[in-house]
Amino acid sequence: MASLYILFSKSLDKYYVGSTSLELNQRLRRHLSDHKGFTAKAKDWVIVYSETFEDVSEARKRELQIKKWKSRTLIEKLIKA
Repeated sequence: MASLYILFSKSLDKYYVGSTSLELNQRLRRHLSDHKGFTAKAKDWVIVYSETFEDVSEARKRELQIKKWKSRTLIEKLIKA
């Protein structure tokens, strides 16, 4: 099993789209830990959306599809749906 997920940081007012084969809470803990990368900029990330897939390659395809949108509006519509 694998997941696509969208995180939101209130302090940055930004979304982050990712995929993982880990359990979602475990992956979130890694985003909140000390590390380098985009999510290191804030410590208030929360999971606001997720989808489950059979394998990580499917989750990654969906992640790339959403990232290609380059649209906060479309991401927020997906979250609300």
